[in-house]
Amino acid sequence: MVDNNNFMMDALEEMNGVEPGKVVEVEVLSVEDGQVIVGVVGAGVEGAIQKKEFTRNNSENLRDLTKVGAQFEALVLRRAGGDKENGEFLFSITRLKERAAFTKLEKEFEAGNVIEGKVTGSVRGGLLVDVGTRGFLPASLISDHYVSDLRPYIGQTLKLKISEIDASKNRLVLSRKELLSEEHQAAFDKIANSLAVGDIIEGKVSRLTNFGAFIDLGGVDGLVHISEISHKRVEKPSDVLTAGETIHVKVIGIDADKQRISLSIKQTEKSPFEQATNEISQGDIIEGTVKSLTDFGAFVEIANGIQGLVHVSEIANEHVKVPADKLSVGDKVTVKVLSIDKGEKRISLSIKQATATDSDESAKDSTEDVTEKYMKDNDTGFAVGDIIGDQLKD
Repeated sequence: MVDNNNFMMDALEEMNGVEPGKVVEVEVLSVEDGQVIVGVVGAGVEGAIQKKEFTRNNSENLRDLTKVGAQFEALVLRRAGGDKENGEFLFSITRLKERAAFTKLEKEFEAGNVIEGKVTGSVRGGLLVDVGTRGFLPASLISDHYVSDLRPYIGQTLKLKISEIDASKNRLVLSRKELLSEEHQAAFDKIANSLAVGDIIEGKVSRLTNFGAFIDLGGVDGLVHISEISHKRVEKPSDVLTAGETIHVKVIGIDADKQRISLSIKQTEKSPFEQATNEISQGDIIEGTVKSLTDFGAFVEIANGIQGLVHVSEIANEHVKVPADKLSVGDKVTVKVLSIDKGEKRISLSIKQATATDSDESAKDSTEDVTEKYMKDNDTGFAVGDIIGDQLKD
């Protein structure tokens, strides 16, 4: 008899559409601590929706979320199984929303569309993201570079792509890396196509590393290697640059395959050699300091860090066997600039020509006059007697 009654109740409930897995319209009868009591509209069946089945946010108050008389759809979970469970059935709002969300997300996944989600928290290995249902964003798929700190992402709304979805297992894996890679490629192409090697442009220091500085060129970073920061030796980039600083850089390389733009700061500035040689000219008499001696000459510093060579033959009027016979490191000397080779960055100097006397210059001029007089365009040489003979006549 009991079995017959149960059979009739089950049949009646099925006729009213109340069975596990079905979606029914319910009305709120009361709101209690931890659950909402509802009745199935038009079926005469009552049940409960536990808080975790009404909202995923445990900090929310059920009385703030609904009130007596409110009607909405709910998913029939199962029959109530004990005295602690009010009514005949247990219902769920969250699982119904998740079912609808998965149906929508599957279509987005098949179409390859971009979705948005809000980061609600972090767990070991990644982030939890609300996209209508809860999805998981692994740390390795958060960005196109390594992310060590997940906390700054909590509360952010991110654009994402679906990497994996399985509604039957309630599995949803999300990715931001793929999207960022696509965006970065498009941004790189745009920036790279507008640049050429040799261009000098403005950028902002985005981050500093031990090996250089990354410069934001407008959505794409270029790298200034530590060797290209300054003409002076740089121990670490942070000694010279500050994140957020706006600077001018020169484009020295563009690698489209590797999406790399190489930059230089020091090449936008005159080198110490250029600065020094702009202030001196061939023939100038200047002061310097002997910095080192070799068998073939002496290196003399004529400006900060700029040295020229005094060849051993230009040290003195008399024969000098080795420079150390006449000079010592640290000596202050007066030198004449013989030549400046900007291409090779070489400066030739002379000590003996810087200290030449007036008579030396007169003798040199006299010799040059005589030579010019007797050397014709078609001459191959001249006799010493011819020069002396003409001078005797005078």
